[in-house]
Amino acid sequence: MIGPNKNMLYPNENIKTICYISNLPKRVNVEIGDYTYYSDNKKSPENFYDNIEHHYEFLGDKLIIGKFCAIAEGITFIMNGANHRMDGFTTYPFYIFSDGWEKVTPQLEQLPFRGNTVIGNDVWIGQYVTIMPGVKVGDGTIIAANSTVVKDVEPYSIVGGNPAVTIKKRFSDEIIELLLKLQWWNWDEKKIFKNLDALVSAHDIATLKNLVT
Repeated sequence: MIGPNKNMLYPNENIKTICYISNLPKRVNVEIGDYTYYSDNKKSPENFYDNIEHHYEFLGDKLIIGKFCAIAEGITFIMNGANHRMDGFTTYPFYIFSDGWEKVTPQLEQLPFRGNTVIGNDVWIGQYVTIMPGVKVGDGTIIAANSTVVKDVEPYSIVGGNPAVTIKKRFSDEIIELLLKLQWWNWDEKKIFKNLDALVSAHDIATLKNLVT
């Protein structure tokens, strides 16, 4: 026994509020890493995709989430389809209402486009967090509940607020550099199981250097 089956939708059959998202039916332009879970105590976690808003295939933007992320209920990913044209006197989207207003339908290149939304590995996202289009969240980040993330987040940061700001780094720069080199989330199941104690409880640089080597 070396851990739960990453290919199971519900890794613990006794807990139906948590599922591994990568085992949901695939969705165009959404990529989810192994062991990343969504937890929802109010409705089925199988409704995870409902939290991805304004995600239109023709725009081509992707939501990419790494491995071993913990995502709490109420997450909202706002994708590029929510953006309005901003180069005129008004941002009002006349064109979507037709009856003649469609004559000002913008070209795709006239709409703001911020690229893919990318969540790194081992990221913990608290309840009711909103992540705006094109944001890049680094590995090991913690995002406090009720935050709105509007810009990129450095690896192993703790951020919170609206708009979210960096509260502090989780570790020293030296430890962060070693963790990014370690990339434990890419280990095989046996190696992770063997080093579980160190991964969840150690925070000293000597143990980390030993893991890296």
